Amino acid sequence: SQGEKLWDALKISAYVFSTGLLMFTALVNSVSWFMQNITLGNFWQTAWLEFYNYMEGDEWTIFLFGAALVPALAFWGFNGILLVADITGKPTFITRYRIQLGKNDPVDTKKLWKAIYTALGNQFFISFPMLVPMFYIMKSWGNTFSEELPTFQWFLVELSIFTVVEEILFYYTHRLVHHPVLYKYIHKKHHEWTAPIGVVSIYAHPIEHIISNTLPVMTGPMIMGSHIVSISAWFSLALVTTSISHCGYHLPFLPSPEFHDFHHLKFNQCYGVLGVLDFLHGTDRVFRQTKAFERHKVLLGLTPLSESIPELPKKAE
Repeated sequence: SQGEKLWDALKISAYVFSTGLLMFTALVNSVSWFMQNITLGNFWQTAWLEFYNYMEGDEWTIFLFGAALVPALAFWGFNGILLVADITGKPTFITRYRIQLGKNDPVDTKKLWKAIYTALGNQFFISFPMLVPMFYIMKSWGNTFSEELPTFQWFLVELSIFTVVEEILFYYTHRLVHHPVLYKYIHKKHHEWTAPIGVVSIYAHPIEHIISNTLPVMTGPMIMGSHIVSISAWFSLALVTTSISHCGYHLPFLPSPEFHDFHHLKFNQCYGVLGVLDFLHGTDRVFRQTKAFERHKVLLGLTPLSESIPELPKKAE
């Protein structure tokens, strides 16, 4: 009967789902255990203790090193490579993956220096001073400067929470600064670049840099009372990731920047980081109907997606 067939289908589905879930859990636990106990866990614990002792346990210096210096080096190191390509057009290994063909080829030098000065100003006069209250919040938790590092498994949990918190805060603050009342005075500065480059990720009005760039990234660690090593890794990852989203190149084996690049091109689509809230709110409907959406994936080969999935030729008028 139909009822028996439905029941059999449900049992098979439940069996497949539960088996898959168990295998996935076992794989994650095995990888986490291996990373923690056999390889990276022991290495990082030893390195951390050496650094902690070298700094003589000076919490403020350790915090500035981990939350300011390391992320800044990650940001400018990654963007330094991209800037060479933006300015010189070389190496072609990078420039051939340009998303908006014909744009920033080469980049406007005057406009570029303005973006660099603004990015540096936002870092030194906004991001770094915001670390002062964060330091005292983290210090109150009591485990931010512990001599024992968090486990690899716990860091993965924290990373997931950081990502969710950033997605929620960035999406809604980003939509807020797109409100007509605020856009003209605050967010328009960031959108001077319709074809963005990496350093433009923190090229923004000071108010926007506080509420949309900095607070969404800082809030997760403050909620979790995270270790300074976790904070340093998260800040560095967030800065490099947002640089990739703005870089203008869809490079092999890196996260796709098509989603946010489309936002700079159209202004009223793709407000978030992950795209989950955009899907729920319908702010990615136009994007999903474009070739850019088809290209929005990790490139696993060397052929640029602009070649394998080209734009449709414009109809003759």
